[in-house]
Amino acid sequence: MAAEGELTSNEYIQHHLQNMVFGKLPASYERADGQVLQESAWTLAHSPQEAKDMGFWSVNVDTLGWSIFLGCLFCFVFHRVAKRVSEGAPSGFANFVEMMVEVVDKNVSDIFHGKSNVIAPLALTIFVWVILMNIMDIVPVDWLPILAQTLSGDPHLYFKVVPTTDPNITFGLSIGVFVLIIFYSIKMKGIGGFIGELTLHPFNSKNIFVQILFIPFNFILEGISLIAKPVSLALRLFGNLYAAELIFLLIAMLGYYQFPFHFVWAVFHILVIPLQAFVFMMLTIVYLSMAHDTH
Repeated sequence: MAAEGELTSNEYIQHHLQNMVFGKLPASYERADGQVLQESAWTLAHSPQEAKDMGFWSVNVDTLGWSIFLGCLFCFVFHRVAKRVSEGAPSGFANFVEMMVEVVDKNVSDIFHGKSNVIAPLALTIFVWVILMNIMDIVPVDWLPILAQTLSGDPHLYFKVVPTTDPNITFGLSIGVFVLIIFYSIKMKGIGGFIGELTLHPFNSKNIFVQILFIPFNFILEGISLIAKPVSLALRLFGNLYAAELIFLLIAMLGYYQFPFHFVWAVFHILVIPLQAFVFMMLTIVYLSMAHDTH
C-alpha cells in the first residue's frame, strides 16, 4: 500500500482491517489530523476512533458497495444465462450455472419438506452471493486498496474489499433469514402455535398445573435456541473469513517472500470459500424447513 513503509506491522494490519466509514461527527470535534469542526458534518472517518465516535448511523461504504456490486453481478450474469438457455445441452459457463442451480435444487428437495416457491431461489441467491463475497479474499490484500488510494489521492484511505469479514454483512444476512423463520413459523402454525412451540417444549406434562410451571423454563430454552440460529450463522461465516483475511495480511508482511506462501494459502482457501457458502445455505434450508413443520 502507498503508506506501507511508514506503518509498523501492527498499524499495517489495523489499517487493512478498518472499514471506510461514512458518518456524522458533532460540532467542536477534534479530528485525527488536529482539525476542529466548527459545526457537525457528514464525512469519512480518518481514524478508527472517528469511526467509533460516528455511532450507530454510520455506514461502511466499502462493505456496502462491494456487497451490492457483487449482488448485482450475480443477478446480471444469471439473468443473462437464463435468457440464452436453450433446450439442448448447455455449454461453457451456462453449463456451470446450470450445475449450480441443480445442486441447490437437489439439496432443497432433499431437506425442505414444505411447499414454497421462495426457498430454492433464496438458497441459490445466498449460495452464489456468499461465494462471490468470499472469493474477494483471494485478491492480494494490497491491490485494490492501493488502486483506491491512487484514484482518491488519499494515501491513508481505508478500503476493505471482503464483505464477509464485516459482521454487519454476515449479521444482515442471518437476520434476514431469522425474519423469514419467524414469518413462516407464524404463517404455518399461527400465533398460538408459534407461542406454544416456544412455551410447551421440550418439557411437557399432562397435568396442566405442572405444564404451567414448565412454561418459563421452556421459554428460556426455546428462546435461546431461536436466537442462537442467526447468531451462529453470522459468527461462523464472519469468523472463518476474518481469520483467513488476517492470515493473508500476515503473509503480505513478508514482502517479496510472500508469493509462495500466498499461493499455498490461497489454494487451501479456495476450498473454504464454497464450503462456508454451502454451510450457510444448508442451515438456512434446514431452519426454514423446521419453520414449516406444523406438528
